[in-house]
Amino acid sequence: MSEIQRPGALYQQVAAAIREAILSGEFAPDSLLPSEAQLVARYGVSRPTVRNAIAALRAEGLIDVRHGKGSFVRSDGHPALTLERRITHTTDGRFTIPEGDVWEETEEPSTYRTRTSKATGRLLQLGEKEALFGCDRLLVDPSTGTRAMHRTLIPFEAAESVPLLAEDPGKQPAEIYRLLTQDGHKLSWTESVRARMPLPDERTALRLPDATPILHMSRVTHGTDDRPLILEELRIGADRAEAAYRVTADEQRARRSRT
Repeated sequence: MSEIQRPGALYQQVAAAIREAILSGEFAPDSLLPSEAQLVARYGVSRPTVRNAIAALRAEGLIDVRHGKGSFVRSDGHPALTLERRITHTTDGRFTIPEGDVWEETEEPSTYRTRTSKATGRLLQLGEKEALFGCDRLLVDPSTGTRAMHRTLIPFEAAESVPLLAEDPGKQPAEIYRLLTQDGHKLSWTESVRARMPLPDERTALRLPDATPILHMSRVTHGTDDRPLILEELRIGADRAEAAYRVTADEQRARRSRT
């Protein structure tokens, strides 16, 4: 028995002891923790204290409670998916996205009209409450079960300049790129990635364990004049995926010295 003899609330002491056992490797990733009764005997505390300690470790993301099975140590292994955030323009005018053929849609895409928020307006260089077409997709990778939420937002002005896009703003991104190119745009992209805790609907849709952040990737497609044309947002569990990027150096012309 490893009785707790440290300052602080008793459940916090038990949580600290279990945390040390996890970090030292005594309790290995993906392994089942000892039962409540075993932890009570190990640390010489009550069941409510053990339950509060487990709850604290769940909130930290160290433990995943599986109903009917017990408490498991979270895996620290490699993410299930590596998302290659590249776009290829083929010689026949098509665009391909590396993981574009990996995802399956779990339900019919939802196309709707909406308006810019402060965040989306900033990315699209528009004011708040500007009219947009939106399309939401819930995706799954059949090989790993990883789920993702994809959203496309298109300003009315950009869509209405391309008749086929205005008629069906719910087209796949690669097809939208093709239509914009046919309309005379030379496309470029910028992308940002941030981690944040999920909203309740995101946690449910992505089937995330407790205390799991998401990766929120925002990709803006720019036209010939660098004007933002569309915004795509991809949200996915940070425990399931990592984003990979190919980095190239921008060419900069040497300045001519004046004599």
